[in-house]
Amino acid sequence: MPDKIMIYGTDWCGDCKRAERFFDKYGVTYTKINIDHDNESKEFVIKTNNGKQIVPTIIFPDNSVLIEPSNKELAEKLNIKV
Repeated sequence: MPDKIMIYGTDWCGDCKRAERFFDKYGVTYTKINIDHDNESKEFVIKTNNGKQIVPTIIFPDNSVLIEPSNKELAEKLNIKV
């Protein structure tokens, strides 16, 4: 189980960049893993998403997962009032 939020994504993914901007805006610490440069992480994303490469795949310290979440979903998960 991760001790901080893990964002599995790519540099070309608009939803990944949006999620990172959200976290940055609200001071949420995270680690970004670019699956284009890490085959093991790419396989993890594919396995987590039932054979599909969907990003961002975000893993939280409580081991919950959000796939392509909206800003509203991120705010709800983190109890952030926007």
